[in-house]
Amino acid sequence: MPSELLTERHAAVLVLTLSDPASRNSLSHQAIAAGIEALNVAESDPQIRAVVLRGDGAHFCAGGNLQGLLERRAAGPPAQVQMIEHLHQFVEALHAFPKPVIAAVEGAAAGAGFSLALACDLIVAAEDARFILSHARLGLSPDGGATWSLAQALPRALAQQLVWLAEPVSARQLHQWGVVGWVTDNGQALAEALRLAQRLAELAPNAIASGKELVQQAANRSLAQQLSAERDHFIENLFHANGAEGLAAFTGKRRADFR
Repeated sequence: MPSELLTERHAAVLVLTLSDPASRNSLSHQAIAAGIEALNVAESDPQIRAVVLRGDGAHFCAGGNLQGLLERRAAGPPAQVQMIEHLHQFVEALHAFPKPVIAAVEGAAAGAGFSLALACDLIVAAEDARFILSHARLGLSPDGGATWSLAQALPRALAQQLVWLAEPVSARQLHQWGVVGWVTDNGQALAEALRLAQRLAELAPNAIASGKELVQQAANRSLAQQLSAERDHFIENLFHANGAEGLAAFTGKRRADFR
């Protein structure tokens, strides 16, 4: 039975759970399609302020299903092209989503599972979490945007090491490299991710969206272009209702109530 995507609300936070523990939550067309749809719905719902992506049970996501890969190889390139493009639509949806997305990682985040974690804005990982781009062991190359994400986050030699050697790297190591933001006790990644998501949910959604867009686009812009973008976002947010509320709350020494 292919993996599915489960959804659950925790106040202003939507939790998306990749679910097929028997396969370590390997990806399926159904789960990917449900993930894209869930993000589309959450984007238009003002009551949802943040999203947490996790795996069901002891692991985050093992990436592609090996049996499915063998079947698509037998069927010819078009079947695999369709699967990869579908995965990449999910990755693009995670990057384009204007609200915070936090990966809560327990156990293995392998192959495209590692790619999905990297596509999230922040990663909370348990002490026993292991991340691996296992493609090279199979004579393959990464997908899901992993090479782009790692090249953005790490020096070239470190990114190349992860791609070529296909060796598992710990949550602690990725935390030292700045890829993982928080390392928790085993079994506590979701709880910590929810605490973080709730903190972010209390901030102004317009400012959160601006911050995400500015950080994502900075590497593609010159300094002059980035300064112009910062100016435009600042002006837009200053004259937003949440800008007025934030300033009034600060001067009034009270907690802001952002909408």
